[in-house]
Amino acid sequence: MTKIVTHYNRRSFIKVSAAAGGGMLIGFSWLNGCKSNTPEPEAGVAVPKEWFEINGYIKIGDTGMVTIYSPNPEIGQNVRTSMPMIVAEELDVPWENVVVEQAPLNTGWYQNQFAGGSLSIRLSWNALRMAGATGRRMLMEAAAKEWGLKVTDVTASEGVIKEINGERSITYGEVASKAVGIEVPKEIELKGVKDFKLIGTSVKNVDGEKIVTGKPLFGLDFHRDGMQLAMIQHPPAFGMTVKDFNEAEIKSMPGVKDAFIVDTTVEEPGGFDEKGFKQLIAIVGESTWQLMQAKKALKANWETTGELESSELHVKRLEKALVSGEVQESRRDGNPEAAFKKAAKIIERTYSAPFIAHNTLEPMNFFANVTEDSAELIGPTQTPEALEGSVAKLLNLPLEKVTVNMTRIGGGFGRRLYVHFGVEAAAISKKIGGPVKLIYSREDDMTQGTYRPTYRSVYKAGLDENNNLISFSVKGAGLPEGPVFPNRFPAGAVENYLAEKIKAPTNVTTGAWRAPRSNFTAGAEQAFLDEVAEAAGKDPIDFRLELFDRAIKDPVGEKHEYEAERYAGVLKLVKEKANWGTTKPNVHRGVAAYFCHSTYVAEVFDIIMEKGQPIVEKVWCAVDCGIVVNRDAAENMIQGGVIDGVGHSMYSQLTFENGAPNQMNFDKYQLIRHSQAPKEIEVFFVENEIDPTGLGEPGLPPAIGALANALYKATGQRHYHQPFMTEKQVVG
Repeated sequence: MTKIVTHYNRRSFIKVSAAAGGGMLIGFSWLNGCKSNTPEPEAGVAVPKEWFEINGYIKIGDTGMVTIYSPNPEIGQNVRTSMPMIVAEELDVPWENVVVEQAPLNTGWYQNQFAGGSLSIRLSWNALRMAGATGRRMLMEAAAKEWGLKVTDVTASEGVIKEINGERSITYGEVASKAVGIEVPKEIELKGVKDFKLIGTSVKNVDGEKIVTGKPLFGLDFHRDGMQLAMIQHPPAFGMTVKDFNEAEIKSMPGVKDAFIVDTTVEEPGGFDEKGFKQLIAIVGESTWQLMQAKKALKANWETTGELESSELHVKRLEKALVSGEVQESRRDGNPEAAFKKAAKIIERTYSAPFIAHNTLEPMNFFANVTEDSAELIGPTQTPEALEGSVAKLLNLPLEKVTVNMTRIGGGFGRRLYVHFGVEAAAISKKIGGPVKLIYSREDDMTQGTYRPTYRSVYKAGLDENNNLISFSVKGAGLPEGPVFPNRFPAGAVENYLAEKIKAPTNVTTGAWRAPRSNFTAGAEQAFLDEVAEAAGKDPIDFRLELFDRAIKDPVGEKHEYEAERYAGVLKLVKEKANWGTTKPNVHRGVAAYFCHSTYVAEVFDIIMEKGQPIVEKVWCAVDCGIVVNRDAAENMIQGGVIDGVGHSMYSQLTFENGAPNQMNFDKYQLIRHSQAPKEIEVFFVENEIDPTGLGEPGLPPAIGALANALYKATGQRHYHQPFMTEKQVVG
């Protein structure tokens, strides 16, 4: 068992109090510094006060029901189920006795109370386990005290405490109120991984029934009597701002209550609101239909304030950046230039990917009710504290006067990390002096920005006369941020290595898009490695394993980000599960592996060609993400990532002309259809006792490389530029 401390310098990370209506309320700190593998601060070093802020709660009622308040925004990653499972495991309570509720924003959680970066479980694993284990121990101590026994003479399981050498038993509910007076233990034991009964199983989504029966869970469902609706019109192009519009005419239209220009300029408190246009036209009224008609009647004067960019210009900027752009980050091992001169074979290829939109199923929306001295916000956000801070700055209010409550989110993928739409709702509410819900149309969202950046990378490899990889380089540029991770594979596996991450300017706004940078780099890197393996006359898996073997036994240069043993492990597992090396008539295989968000994923794609079009028959996925909390949810996230990777790399793109995207809705912007999704995706997890790592994003990046490699086997055509289906017509 692992021991974990609940105190530091006589201060506790746990607080216990009586719960309203009976029972006990356990408060704990999400930012506690008591991880078993975290050293205590040195003497004299100040301990962050955030360690001791009580900002997570578990209620054990006198009925035996346990209410666990799930803090993180739910965007479909199933944290409202998986995070409470961790508490319930250590508390040792039957899952049917658990009620899960969404916790409101608690300022001070900023490092934890958000959804992004595949971090929800990673950041809360120790805190949740500690809270559950502490509650269980205190309940046992209360029962032991009641019976005149030592705590070592009782045991707890499934919400019931029993004496070991006797017949007495008592439920958690019956003893919860008495546990309030028990001193919080300074150290508690966590369960051994082999003793888990709930973690590692499959638990159904706690919101599943509400979702399929259409209960109001999402921001778009939210309604309050007396609220008005609002829609906005932002500038039609990047590099433009609004000057004026036909205000009187719009105000006279049916159902329109008001129309005005709103300014949402605010000092950046957290960096998540700079993605919106600062000045836009707001129209307030009774129904979305009437507001849409009013938007169609807008006659605005737009002023050009910056360059109106085009896709042709973007390509030129990326090409120029690769030659003379500013290097943001780099790594050099050995002397790659000299090694290339000595190489018997050189392979050099260029890869690119376009801007793409997030296209969340639920349109952007937010409710705001601003008064003279307060602001209330309700809606779908991945970063509630960033929204709170931005609104407080905009309205010149103290933080404690701004409340943010989260609804379930109908898709995020990074889009709702940015809070401009909540800030816009607050600005509109202040202007009209009442509650309002802002709703974006699909066109509003797709033309607003916050896109995945466009990228271009050049990969180069040198082989010696024995077909050994002796030199490797990659230069990657992006608008605005480059895609390269210099310290990731194959760093540490090649004697002569150069990686450069290069930035280039654009006024098109960009943001995090599922597996940022990795969503391009993995596909390019893994397709390139396949081509290098072919030039070397080696099996693509064996070629990669040779490189990992070097990184394990004799790593090159400074420390690299990945663990080569685990990386090789998923390749070996997917090789076994897919029965790699066997062939089937008219079935074409591709493989890829990638590391991001501290997780390792390898994938094998089998595709066939029907009427000149590729059909993904099956995908095998091998995943090393440490301990799997909820198996069904984990499989679903990997499967969803695979489908997302296939769809966007095959079909999706945004092109620009005169500063505006040409694709504004799904008539021109193609998403994957059900019939184009893989017919079967099988997921295998590496079984180990490593703390959980990320899962929401790592399944996507390797799918692009494995797909590209399978397409090559099927068609003889290598794919270098996304989307693949527009690069050149695929023929069988």
